[in-house]
Amino acid sequence: MKNAKLEANIWKLYLIKAVRCFILTVPIIVLFFKSNGLSMKQIFLLQSLFSVAVIFLEVPTGFYSDKFGRKKSILIGAILASAGFAVYSLSHGFFGFLTAELILGVGMSFISGSDTALMYDTLLQEGRENENKKVSGLSLSIGLFSEGIASVIGGLLATISLRFPLYCDAVVPLLVIPIAFSLVEPKRKKLEAHENSLKMMYRLMKYSLNDHVGIKWLIICSAVAGASTLTMFWLIQAYLLATKVPVSLFGVIMTTLLFTASFFSWKAHSVEKFLGKKISLAILVVFPAVGYLLLSSIWYVWSCVFILLFYVVRGLNNTITEDYINGLVSSEVRATILSVKNLVGRIMFSLAGPFVGWVNDAFSLQVALRVSGVIFFSFGLLSFWFMRRHKYL
Repeated sequence: MKNAKLEANIWKLYLIKAVRCFILTVPIIVLFFKSNGLSMKQIFLLQSLFSVAVIFLEVPTGFYSDKFGRKKSILIGAILASAGFAVYSLSHGFFGFLTAELILGVGMSFISGSDTALMYDTLLQEGRENENKKVSGLSLSIGLFSEGIASVIGGLLATISLRFPLYCDAVVPLLVIPIAFSLVEPKRKKLEAHENSLKMMYRLMKYSLNDHVGIKWLIICSAVAGASTLTMFWLIQAYLLATKVPVSLFGVIMTTLLFTASFFSWKAHSVEKFLGKKISLAILVVFPAVGYLLLSSIWYVWSCVFILLFYVVRGLNNTITEDYINGLVSSEVRATILSVKNLVGRIMFSLAGPFVGWVNDAFSLQVALRVSGVIFFSFGLLSFWFMRRHKYL
């Protein structure tokens, strides 16, 4: 017999995803940074340092989630997200923004992996684990759709001032708290303290990135796709300005991109079923490389349409790769393993991002786009080749 309270976790996690992704500053954040005197190098450095904070905390917070509960982790993350945006709204320079980013990084790391693991374990206890790809795809789709709606509203609020959307962003995460309190923790085997926590985390990281070949290269492939789309996100507004797209259209363009990602996330299970594992994973590597090449070569107002390639990948990436990884790990370590996946993506971005920002400032945006394409395609091709070599594809 199904547990109605447990089953309600699914729609509650959908709602949490929608609230978390309702970030009103998305369409104007680069303009906001520039209005406060930051260069592209500083913007990328800021995001890199945010990633470093996530890197150091991603696995420990995933471990905390596995050991003490996913519900507690989500609550902590929501409170810190609100605090981070509050600090942002009151800051006017690099170090103030850095403080805000570090708080946001801690908050993100507490939620990252916890919501996904809670959803999978809920489906597992309900005997519906075969629906995970469809359910997680819909969850990501809802998040991207919410982000798209927020982009339209954020663009309008920015006409009041570029800082006003940040005031609103400080309030929105608090809506997660009552929803998270009502979540029900599924029955699962929990991590036991048979060994030192740091040793256990090291063992799980070693297992993910060395011992299990399939998990390792899935993580790296997903990380390359994630880092390539994240890098492009921070170049979009600079690209739109350089190609003379009116600022009034920024919100509409971002919404279109996010709705595209939302659609492909929603349909990711169908795409993967139709194309198969090999082609689905190849798309994650090839589409960003083609996108960078086209954007750096064709320099017109309408060429922003090529950015859609990145948002197709953004929609497919986590849904497909996390489903493959979930099928290879057990419940008691699921949040930790998924946190390792997110950690590797952040490491890649934290290394590549500042370099791309420096190239942009020292040479040009076109050169930065070409360099980004070469970097991410090379690593993506390497991960794909190793999966083929080890007969994982």
